[in-house]
Amino acid sequence: MLRFFLVAAGGAIGTGCRYLLSGLDYKLSGGIFPVSTIFINLLGSFVIGILWGLFERSAISPNMRMFVFIGVLGGFTTFSTFCLENFNLIRDGELRIALWNILFSNLFGLLFVFIGFAISRYLLNMLK
Repeated sequence: MLRFFLVAAGGAIGTGCRYLLSGLDYKLSGGIFPVSTIFINLLGSFVIGILWGLFERSAISPNMRMFVFIGVLGGFTTFSTFCLENFNLIRDGELRIALWNILFSNLFGLLFVFIGFAISRYLLNMLK
């Protein structure tokens, strides 16, 4: 139960940080280009790379790993976790699996957004 609360607390911190940075779109591009999403995803990927490099071989506790990686960075951006997983696959010689993961996640992620959107429009039209 402790780990649940650590992840939840970390998630609150990460989500709060994401919220604070989310206004960049309007300040930098008038809201047309998703500047904040790209910035947050790249920053999260950079931070997870630094922290993984520092903590991979150190005696950081499993609870602290969950708080930082799943909680804080997971709340900030799941993209950083996606990138770290693919980095580890490539580093471990599993390039083919990494490429399939990248392709599958992106193509099917986009497809599921379209499907979800279509279903919501269908349901809204049924309610009219």
